[in-house]
Amino acid sequence: MPETTPSTTRRGAPSAVGAPASAIVPAGRRPFAAAFRALVALAALTGIVLDSIDSDDLGRLFSYFTIQSNVLVAVSFAWAAHRAWTARPALPPRITGAALLFISITGLVFHFVLSNDSSGFSMTSERTPLESVANQLLHTVTPLAAALDWLVLTAPGGFLLRHAWQWLVYPLLYLPFALVRGALLAPGTDGRYPYPFLDIDLHGYDGIAINAVVFGLAFYGLALTLVLLDRIRPHLRGPRNRISPLGSGPLK
Repeated sequence: MPETTPSTTRRGAPSAVGAPASAIVPAGRRPFAAAFRALVALAALTGIVLDSIDSDDLGRLFSYFTIQSNVLVAVSFAWAAHRAWTARPALPPRITGAALLFISITGLVFHFVLSNDSSGFSMTSERTPLESVANQLLHTVTPLAAALDWLVLTAPGGFLLRHAWQWLVYPLLYLPFALVRGALLAPGTDGRYPYPFLDIDLHGYDGIAINAVVFGLAFYGLALTLVLLDRIRPHLRGPRNRISPLGSGPLK
């Protein structure tokens, strides 16, 4: 129910005019949102743990964008779950949007590039049962769950145009990280470069520069698409225990 601001007050009583919405309508707990976000964080954490158990090189494992983006999902969704459960204001859209973009990049690149033999950058290989479960959790479950949380449990209109280029700072910094790491490792080292499109030995610096521009533009286009969709998508409202009262913040 929309809040109302009284035009008159009793003598001596504090006026509600100009008071922040959260002071008039207290934030409510969002148990459904809290439970769902906790499950998303658990899925990301489980995938990381399973991959860690099956890995003999944790340094190499945590050099992957997949693992790093899922770490961000685990942290941000656990944080958001806590705030929803304790009726605290939602996380800023800049943070939730960054997590959504990064995990979307993870899912899309995996399914359309790394798992696609016709892409020229495929990384198909035999996997152990643990790796197969972790693979699905990290590349499919968490991206889809993050998108569902955004579409159903998050009020629209929080993403701003400037967020699109701000979110790109991390993907852009990942490029020199991967190249410097590869340069420090001996030639022929397994997993020297985390992804085929960043492999200097295969493509040379000119080829890597072209790949970086193509992927960078694609990621920026994806970020702009998220901002646009966030502005035009409907505000889905559910039961009172799913959606917080007005004034509790942009993330419902």
